[in-house]
Amino acid sequence: MALLKEITDSEVLKEVNASLDTLGDEDAVAAAVAASEGIARLEAVRFRALGQLSRHRGGASSVAQEVALALYIVDGHAAGLVSTAQALTTRLPRTLGLLDQGKVGGYGAMKVATATAWLSDEDARAVDAVLEDRLPDRNSEQIRKAANHAAIMADRDGASRRVERHRAGRRLLVRQGESGVASIEVEDGPVEKVTAAYTRIDREARALRAGGETRTLDQLRADVALDLLLGGQGGTGERAEVFLYLDLATYLGLNEDPAELAGHGDIPASLAREIATGADTVLRRIITDPLSGQVLDLGRERYRPTAGLGEFVRVRDRECRRPGCHRVAQACDLDHSVPWQFGGHTSAADLAALCRRDHRLKDEPGWIYHLTSDGTLTVTTPTGQRHTSEPPPLHEPRPAVSPDDEPPPF
Repeated sequence: MALLKEITDSEVLKEVNASLDTLGDEDAVAAAVAASEGIARLEAVRFRALGQLSRHRGGASSVAQEVALALYIVDGHAAGLVSTAQALTTRLPRTLGLLDQGKVGGYGAMKVATATAWLSDEDARAVDAVLEDRLPDRNSEQIRKAANHAAIMADRDGASRRVERHRAGRRLLVRQGESGVASIEVEDGPVEKVTAAYTRIDREARALRAGGETRTLDQLRADVALDLLLGGQGGTGERAEVFLYLDLATYLGLNEDPAELAGHGDIPASLAREIATGADTVLRRIITDPLSGQVLDLGRERYRPTAGLGEFVRVRDRECRRPGCHRVAQACDLDHSVPWQFGGHTSAADLAALCRRDHRLKDEPGWIYHLTSDGTLTVTTPTGQRHTSEPPPLHEPRPAVSPDDEPPPF
């Protein structure tokens, strides 16, 4: 570990960085190539370390969550790193060797691991040998195609099993984008259904365009698809439930402070007001502690009856409370910090929103979740690392108001 620290924190790197401004074009490209080769070698070290951790844990799925917390990466990326590490350190030693030589990057190695995941160990090693001379000097898409071709040639009879495996892995993903936008994707859906769905969406979008719509076809396809998903017929707005947090002053247009959309993050004040003033919008008054900004109570004057304690906890937490997870609280379980059978109480001080996966993770050996009375959740991993999360305040802490001070304007 001391040697690794020397490599990554060396004074040599500082000298190299200081000299980059003097490089010509050819030398700049050469420096970038050399850096990429060095990164690949370090990625080989990381894959070996993760493979060792996975072996120590017996291949437990919770290793991905521990890696996500330790490396500060999202769970999907962590799961990909762990599965690739398992493959490289057992079934794909030659691909790992190419990483050691800097001839293949970590992303390309992940493509090989994915393409050969369905093969037996024997066939995977055979493909690994075939690919050793085909992967250097190839980009990730070329590597993916080469690995897929070699995998099919290694087990032609298994091609149908591969299709079945891929189709069984279909799922719906939400990818958060820049402020105010996100993407929804059906990953690995049956090709015939995906094609048919696109054809229907495109047909209805073109019909709307022919009827005088000024939106572009791309905009219409996106709008039609979302409206259909929300139960409409396409082309018109549909009602959806989201948690939007904005200050009263922002709502009234007295300031331009950003608001927060649970699961997404900050959005501009103008967009927040547009969402908040929609025809089907339901507003809820939330009472906060002025000194901390934390939720104290939910106002009961609203258009729909309260769901009680569960609703309070979900509004307070906004998202899954495990550090690094951003599944919105509406889709989460409400979990006792102290299990009910061991004296836990069904109260806001003992409940936290956890997505189903992290709810189950809490019960695995070595994982310890501790919730304090102020809502701070501390997660201790099997290796003893501690990660904390706190319910996000609705506003910045405000100084106490003296009785002699003038009251606020609203």
